[in-house]
Amino acid sequence: MTDSTAPVSARPLLIIDDDATFGRVLARALGSRGFEVIIAVNADEARALTRRHQPRYCVLDLKLGEENGLRLIPDLQRLVPDMRILLLTGYASIATAVEAIKRGAHDYLAKPVDADAVVRALVDGDGPHADDDEVLDAPEAPLALRRLEWEHIHRVLTECDGNISETARRLGMHRRTLQRKLSKHPVRERPDRDD
Repeated sequence: MTDSTAPVSARPLLIIDDDATFGRVLARALGSRGFEVIIAVNADEARALTRRHQPRYCVLDLKLGEENGLRLIPDLQRLVPDMRILLLTGYASIATAVEAIKRGAHDYLAKPVDADAVVRALVDGDGPHADDDEVLDAPEAPLALRRLEWEHIHRVLTECDGNISETARRLGMHRRTLQRKLSKHPVRERPDRDD
């Protein structure tokens, strides 16, 4: 008989996010669901805590200040080969998801995300019959080119702290063209079908 209040794992869960407030809120929510949580705010701290605690699970933000969370995945996997890594990002795109899985992440969720979704992503398929090939849910149809462009523009705009001129320069387009694209509403991921 198992105790439903027992921790999910005797080893901790590592949250790596440079947003300290988000990290604390998520840590509290996951702690109430049976995880022992430790938090890192940058890549160096994440590596040190991983060496020390050998966490079973990791929730990793794609953007860690100036660093990219994708680059940290192979290091974490070398330090703890059986660690299950969930990548979180505010910029959901299929290309990023595929890259995360290639580098060793087990799943990928777009922010905002709730703790139950995080737990499902970390624990589902964590048994002996897990099929890692089915971790990434592919959309029914590829994202529209306009949607991918919209996501890319907003990602670069965020990296430039909202500076339109710098964003236009990095994207190689005229400032007015960028402003016109930014004034449009987000493109739907898949067209709705009436049939």
